[in-house]
Amino acid sequence: MVLQALLKENGLTPVTKKGGELKPNEVQLVIMAPSDMVPALAAKQIAGYIVAEPFNAAAEALGVGKVLRFTGDVWKDHACCVVFMQERDLNERPEWSQKVVDAMVKAQLWTRDNRAETAALLSKDGENKYTPHAKAVLEKVLAPAETDVEAYVKSGAIKNADWRERRIDFQPYPFPSYTEELVKRLKETAIEGDNRFLAELDPATAARELVDDRFVRKAVEAAGGLKAFGLADSWTRSEIVSA
Repeated sequence: MVLQALLKENGLTPVTKKGGELKPNEVQLVIMAPSDMVPALAAKQIAGYIVAEPFNAAAEALGVGKVLRFTGDVWKDHACCVVFMQERDLNERPEWSQKVVDAMVKAQLWTRDNRAETAALLSKDGENKYTPHAKAVLEKVLAPAETDVEAYVKSGAIKNADWRERRIDFQPYPFPSYTEELVKRLKETAIEGDNRFLAELDPATAARELVDDRFVRKAVEAAGGLKAFGLADSWTRSEIVSA
């Protein structure tokens, strides 16, 4: 969705058609597993990709690609990964559900305060080898040097430096305004398959029915409140999007 908005902002048309010649202003989009993106870029099978970290940092480390724009520099504090739980568990096992959410919130808070150590723990160089990524790649994402930010501002990858967005960050609260804005923008995004239902989907209703914040509110409050995560002390916010 963010990629398509950027393409349109620059006079390009995203398409998902199979076969046929592309017009000069068209960009062919294909779905690809993140692990395949770096080698495909290196082999020049694709011109670029949009994906969560650390696959962008991996391309930089290997010298096969560069960051053109950070999505967090387009949509301030946008959600990247979210947690889903069975509605049945939430309703029938509330104590268990609360403990799961509590653990995740505590982990997010710890990670924000221990970024370099997190990179070491998660790397393939760590004892448990939680990810296949090198420590240096994860450090570039979790604990980048200040000079990195300066270089990205100079290159144009960061245009909203005053937002002071981190390359990756962790905050647990699902602001309703985010889901509402997401639904609004999905209506304008090229999506394969039968997506006619989007036309009738009300953003506020979708946010209300999809998101259950009962447990995360308690977990956040127990962890020190929203301010502990660098957020304003409010359960509401305004979405800021600047392509």
